[in-house]
Amino acid sequence: MDTPASQHPVQDDAAAQTRTTQTRTTPSRATPSRQRIDALLAATPTDLFINGQWRQAAAGASFAVEDPATGETLTRVASADETDALSAMDAAAEAQDSWARTPSRVRAEILRRGFDLVQDHAEELALLMTLEMGKPLAQSRGEVSYGGEFLRWFSEEAVRDHGRYADTPEGNLRMLITRKPVGPCLLITPWNFPLAMATRKVAPALAAGCTMILKPAALTPLTSLYFTALMSEAGLPGGVLNVLPTDSPASISGPLMADPRLRKISFTGSTAVGKQLMKQATENVLRTSMELGGNGPLIVFEDADLDKAVAGAMAAKLRNMGEACTAANRVLVQESVAEEFIAKLAQRMSALQVGSGLEDGVDVGPLIDAKACTSVAELVDDAVRRGAEVVVGGQRGDGPGHFFAPTLLRNVSPEARVVREEIFGPVAPVLTFSTEDEAVAMANATEYGLASYVFTENISRGLRIGDRLDFGLLGLNVGVISNAAAPFGGVKQSGLGREGGAEGIAEYTSTQYVGIESPWSG
Repeated sequence: MDTPASQHPVQDDAAAQTRTTQTRTTPSRATPSRQRIDALLAATPTDLFINGQWRQAAAGASFAVEDPATGETLTRVASADETDALSAMDAAAEAQDSWARTPSRVRAEILRRGFDLVQDHAEELALLMTLEMGKPLAQSRGEVSYGGEFLRWFSEEAVRDHGRYADTPEGNLRMLITRKPVGPCLLITPWNFPLAMATRKVAPALAAGCTMILKPAALTPLTSLYFTALMSEAGLPGGVLNVLPTDSPASISGPLMADPRLRKISFTGSTAVGKQLMKQATENVLRTSMELGGNGPLIVFEDADLDKAVAGAMAAKLRNMGEACTAANRVLVQESVAEEFIAKLAQRMSALQVGSGLEDGVDVGPLIDAKACTSVAELVDDAVRRGAEVVVGGQRGDGPGHFFAPTLLRNVSPEARVVREEIFGPVAPVLTFSTEDEAVAMANATEYGLASYVFTENISRGLRIGDRLDFGLLGLNVGVISNAAAPFGGVKQSGLGREGGAEGIAEYTSTQYVGIESPWSG
């Protein structure tokens, strides 16, 4: 690793919070030097991680990881194939029984040491994320804090995963209800939050007693590989966490999902890919958790605090360059305040600085690749052809890198693709409504149901609207609501299952009922 941290005893919450706060508030704001970047890349693993060992791909294949701000190759990473996948499955299956029988306190302390190591290496992780994904360093640092919290949260949940013991109503039996680890899992993570999506899956699986195979996105594997090295340093036994980067996902997901030893798949990504994986999962009746696409509405009522609503819209729309399933895809504003809201939002968006996420003062980094830029440009062009007006932005950047200007659209047709499809870019289409019923109908007019946002100073109205919205998440007068202690997930074609919170560990357990003869039955 770059600057290895020695293992250290689990610390109390106050000390750990002090460490986290120090990490957040004292990093250098200077643009990282080429020397520092090269040293970090040289220290970051680029091989597969199977049975506690770093190894090259069986076929010797590799793929390039690029910097989306420049298009330049950062490094090359080993590319796993079916042979590697089955080796990882062997390791996970072999380790499953001993890991399941490992006392929950031991599992908890490994997770807590992992949390501490993530805090120790926060700057390295943040820099890796910015290099391979593009987001500004400040946002990468925020993801380290958020992602690390899943390790701390599930270290605490590991020792509280209780069953129950009770008499049957008839009194003839006593019921022993236990929760057991579901078994080896396949965890497939996306490119947009390279650390948080890994910790959100790995931490509850470890806490529950499951072994796993992690497949990070080919666009951003470096953060996951660095994180894996930290978890190994934290004391994770060989075979418990196996990591397979690859630029041919089907070559490993297919064989793994056909293997009867695999018992669960957890996937975060597009709805189209999720549907295909769910079809494959039926063959072996695998447990599935799916966190899929989104088309989140952000609703602003006439009684909203408009400054608060604009701040919420900026956070919900432009965090991560809009490349988030929780992004506010559509901004719905009540007619009487639409002009004022648009003017305030335009002022904020036009002031944003676009550039490399490595540079101090940059608010919006590049999109992940050229394909993403083209997709966003096509959505904007379609909206304009249908009558939309570009208030701010609307164009791709010049020169190298995959930049797209923060864009505000008004007078957007409900039939525009930018309203119906997930944007995954810094584009905010504004539509207007007149009544509550109309707002709800517009918001629910999508096959997706992940995140939604409502701004109103009338809390009764906010809760009333929330009850009518078909979404798994609701931000009421806030634009960012994700938290390790809260259940995250959607309805309809946004997926099934929940990650985070007390619900998160249940996704990795199965329930067993043991009926015991009552001592009073004779």
